[in-house]
Amino acid sequence: MKKRVFFYVQHLLGIGHIVRASRIAAAMQSTGLEVTIVTGGKPVEGFPGSLLNHVELPPVIASNSGFSGLADVDGVPVDDAFLARRTELLLSAFRDCDPDVVLIEAFPFGRRQMRFELLPLLEAIKSAPRRPLLLSSVRDILQENRKPGRDEETVRLVEDHFDGVLVHGDPHFVRLEETFPLAQRIADKVHYTGLVAPEPPEPAQDRFDVIVSAGGGAVGAALIGAAIEAQALLQDPRSWCLITGPNLPQEDFDRLSGLTPAHVTLVRFRRDFPNLLMNATLSISQAGYNTVGDLMRANCAAVLVPFASGGETEQTVRAQKLAALGFAEVVPEEGLGGEQLAQAIRRLDQKNARPRIPVAADGARRTATLIGEMIARRS
Repeated sequence: MKKRVFFYVQHLLGIGHIVRASRIAAAMQSTGLEVTIVTGGKPVEGFPGSLLNHVELPPVIASNSGFSGLADVDGVPVDDAFLARRTELLLSAFRDCDPDVVLIEAFPFGRRQMRFELLPLLEAIKSAPRRPLLLSSVRDILQENRKPGRDEETVRLVEDHFDGVLVHGDPHFVRLEETFPLAQRIADKVHYTGLVAPEPPEPAQDRFDVIVSAGGGAVGAALIGAAIEAQALLQDPRSWCLITGPNLPQEDFDRLSGLTPAHVTLVRFRRDFPNLLMNATLSISQAGYNTVGDLMRANCAAVLVPFASGGETEQTVRAQKLAALGFAEVVPEEGLGGEQLAQAIRRLDQKNARPRIPVAADGARRTATLIGEMIARRS
């Protein structure tokens, strides 16, 4: 009988969490595990994939860029009745699955907004007649906690409930303690998997020299607008493709469409983004986990504009580490405009090829292997 994995993932603003979780889920399934993935964000075309068991909770999104509240997909703040219904649906899905392993993405290191349903899930796991292994799945760089006691609370939850913490990164690039000061307290539970990047993709059938991408797009209008300005300032003869992201508000997409010259392509989403990068000479993007993973598989030069609104620190840390290694030029989000972007492109055009960074990038496969080993040890 197949061993079952119950995988919870909640994306609130971008699409990085659901993309990474989908890659991990597919890798687990390929090793013979039966995976049920539970999502609670705005649907994203193509993810988590049609071959996976998929439970969709009533979706919520971040009500602002600081992630301080929850709203439904229409932007209306959710009430207690909505949250109670989600909680019961989640607990029911857990009971129906009766898993051998529960994997929770981000929590308790992030996703505090979801404590209303995740704390009851932890209690249900603890009291289950056949208690499953409980693992946290986190990216390599965490958001800095600015409120006293938050890190201590995270450690207590890990100590009381979790059997392991899977850090999807390479310790030679960044270690957990660099962005989580109390990491030593839980060192015996931490397992590094390597970066969850796609397999080296085939080049896309169509070719663009410059790929500009705004991640999920919810906060990407400024980046796309600056790219349009930079292309005009440079009078760049290369072919440009601007990918706004599926969550860019329609009014922003319409406005940017009116500013985009006819020889520049503007699209909402390309699921084959990693394949497009294989043909490109230049990428301009935010510094999200998945985007950087895709860039490490490609050979193009990179300009990174890390998302930093609402006190976000994760992308800035990643971009600065990559810039220090000569991997990318970095342009701050604050005050972003076409001239700043054009200057970064000029600097890149004067450089030799970027260095290769020896980062383990088979994190999805290694995650599946680790979970299989944990199940075997417990059996």
